[in-house]
Amino acid sequence: MANKRKPGGRRPPSSDGPSRSSASELRARKTSAENVWELVHPRCARDRADDLEEVQKMIDGGEAEIARDELLWLLNGCSDCLVAHRMLGELALADQDLRLARGHFGYAFEIGSKALDRAAAKGNMPYRLPANQAFFEAGKALAYCLRELGKADLAAEVVARLLACDPSDPLGVRHMLDVPAPESAPGGPAPVDG
Repeated sequence: MANKRKPGGRRPPSSDGPSRSSASELRARKTSAENVWELVHPRCARDRADDLEEVQKMIDGGEAEIARDELLWLLNGCSDCLVAHRMLGELALADQDLRLARGHFGYAFEIGSKALDRAAAKGNMPYRLPANQAFFEAGKALAYCLRELGKADLAAEVVARLLACDPSDPLGVRHMLDVPAPESAPGGPAPVDG
């Protein structure tokens, strides 16, 4: 459960500090029940779940600036909060700031990829597992941003990684490489489902 704030104040940031420990890093593990891979979000990120739900309500209520500030604050002391980076990327994309969106989606995708690499994860990491969903959503949005920025080769690398993790392609990333990028992307298609 998240630490509760005092009325009118913020709860103190996590003491994860600058030195990164395995407790503050995104990890990957093989599930015993299904013999597939899943991401293990650090405790600091799990502790922020209630706050992230509140931020989503802010976004849904049209309070994007407040939501952005809150997300940035939540990342203080928990830079591996993949969901917060994905949400910041979505806010930047809504503002048509492809470079900033690419940065947030890219960071989320990178920390997920590094977690898989550290675990030497080989095999299926299905999107259907809730712990994996933000990684796939950030990856799809990253590929979209890269394609729109004229970096189709990098977009292809991201798509290849996503397909290697879940060949069933639940988010339909495979088609992103088959369809030419539109000439302009104002208000373009939403890169992330649901």
